[in-house]
Amino acid sequence: MDLKNIDLKNINVSDLAAKLKTVDKKTLIKFAAGFFSVIVFLIGYYVILNPIVKDKKSKYDDKILKEQEISQFESEIIANKKRLKKLEPEFKKSSTLFHSKAEVEGLYQSLSKFAGVNGLTISKIEKKKPKPVLKKGVAQQAEELLKKRDISYYQIPVEYEIKGNFLGYIKFKRSIAKSQKMLNFDKETISIVQNDSTGAIIAKGELTIVGIPDEFF
Repeated sequence: MDLKNIDLKNINVSDLAAKLKTVDKKTLIKFAAGFFSVIVFLIGYYVILNPIVKDKKSKYDDKILKEQEISQFESEIIANKKRLKKLEPEFKKSSTLFHSKAEVEGLYQSLSKFAGVNGLTISKIEKKKPKPVLKKGVAQQAEELLKKRDISYYQIPVEYEIKGNFLGYIKFKRSIAKSQKMLNFDKETISIVQNDSTGAIIAKGELTIVGIPDEFF
């Protein structure tokens, strides 16, 4: 009997049983084997192959995502390097012209070195309260109302008194002028020490140094 010619729509159970008895056993075995093979394939696919395929796809998608992130990071690194390279000259300029808080605290030692080399003695050095210099366009206001972004830099007035030879004092000021740090002599009075055969002088005045905004705000 040929299973292909069975009319499945008009067949009942008894007819099916009767017809199956007439079917060749080899045909039934082949049919059962084919059906079993399909079942085994489907079970194998959904139980074994499908999870493996999903895992591979997930790993591939993750790999693509990481490659995109790496590419983005590399672009950001290149952009940041260019930005740093552009800012480096400005940073070097600022870091040499401006004094840090530690440098201001050690100002006496710094000036003493210049003075000592030129045979002078610093008899007085007194730092005053730092004064903020506002950025262009910022209105004058009470200092406690200012924000860091409003301030360009700080001026720190320093009163001094130096004793020694006049020529040494001139050399001292010249050495200070050659320094990379910004320092201005704003006021100055020079008087000769009476009854001194060496021609000693006393220089009094006020100098101003410039401080980094971040450290004095």
